[in-house]
Amino acid sequence: MSLIHPSAIIDPTAKLADNVSVGAFSIIGAGVEIGTGTWIGPHVVIDGPTVIGENNKIYQFSSLGGAPQDISYKDEPTRLEIGNDNVIRENCTLSRGTVHGGGVTRFGNENYMMAYAHVAHDCQVGNHVIFANGASLGGHVVIEDRVTLAGFALIHQFVRVGMFSFCGMGCGISKDVPPYLIVAGNPASAHGLNTIGLKRNGISTDSIKGLRAAYKTIYKSGLTLADAVADLKANASDNTEVNYFSDFIANAKRSIVR
Repeated sequence: MSLIHPSAIIDPTAKLADNVSVGAFSIIGAGVEIGTGTWIGPHVVIDGPTVIGENNKIYQFSSLGGAPQDISYKDEPTRLEIGNDNVIRENCTLSRGTVHGGGVTRFGNENYMMAYAHVAHDCQVGNHVIFANGASLGGHVVIEDRVTLAGFALIHQFVRVGMFSFCGMGCGISKDVPPYLIVAGNPASAHGLNTIGLKRNGISTDSIKGLRAAYKTIYKSGLTLADAVADLKANASDNTEVNYFSDFIANAKRSIVR
């Protein structure tokens, strides 16, 4: 039995692996490549150039690889790249990149994207990221691995969100989010470490203890951000997580959520 519904429209230049499934009334455009085991539901639109990896599930009414929502975009051949084992639920949108933003929007592996979520042009999304319903990224956002974005979390363009962080429901984030934190509110502020997430992902008790001390230095000591970072650097240890925490903050381009 064919895995391509007879009502689906597949451009002759699209490249689909033998066991890709495409549902009723879906449209696969020119320059699209889809890897083995990927399931495309009904009424999905995928424009190219877009490359989609293996074993993804893409649900109805999602739109992937469309032109970026950027008034400077002039039909240049930019790209969307999606990895493996992702779940993209109903009505989600992922845009291609722009020339001035590097040309590629990337969406990694084993991410779970709930209904109505949006990834804008030139975003770089890591692995094991959860987008709850309506979570949205502006252009050029970087989301590191194992981040959770709660429902309707909004991330301003050019923001970087550090690994293992949890961004609360409806929060508005316009500054970089250091790794391992919980942030919430609009505008967002820090609400401690994402201790539950750290424990679930096997971060050691010693590392969590070190991160608690580092968090107090940044957020509770009363020091300026520059002095707090300098204090962390002066007392650097072999704690990988603490070192990454301090390096992230030292290199933040938009300051950090505090």
